[in-house]
Amino acid sequence: MLQRIQTVYLLLSGLLMTSLFFLPFAQIEAESGEVYNFMYRGLTNADGETVIPTLALAILLTAATFIAFITIFLFKKRVLQIRLCGLNLALLLGSTGMIYYLGTQLIDEITGVMSYKIMTAFPIVALILTFLALRAIGKDIALLKSMDRIR
Repeated sequence: MLQRIQTVYLLLSGLLMTSLFFLPFAQIEAESGEVYNFMYRGLTNADGETVIPTLALAILLTAATFIAFITIFLFKKRVLQIRLCGLNLALLLGSTGMIYYLGTQLIDEITGVMSYKIMTAFPIVALILTFLALRAIGKDIALLKSMDRIR
């Protein structure tokens, strides 16, 4: 299972997505001087209380993380692995768009300055890793089909 490169890609993708549950995407410094963190569950103040919840983003990130880890253990069902990787690509693309959209909406509600963190790029990196895993699974399927032709 770990000997295959797509397992490493999917594991790295899952770990990047898991890290998003602990790190903020952006920091908003309001004109009043308060500092807010934009996290997966919403906009939180300095005390850690959620001021504006973002349930849809939390659901998207959770689904993308679980699908990345579930796909690793389906190594005997390659066609299902490809379908789940395609679904995960769509979820990661949607979560990237939602992070940007919610960031612009939150900055409109709370006037201030938003500074994005490096964690904002993690879904994009996970998207690339999932695409590489999808290609590697496709190569495995092609290799197995060619072995069947030789026999």
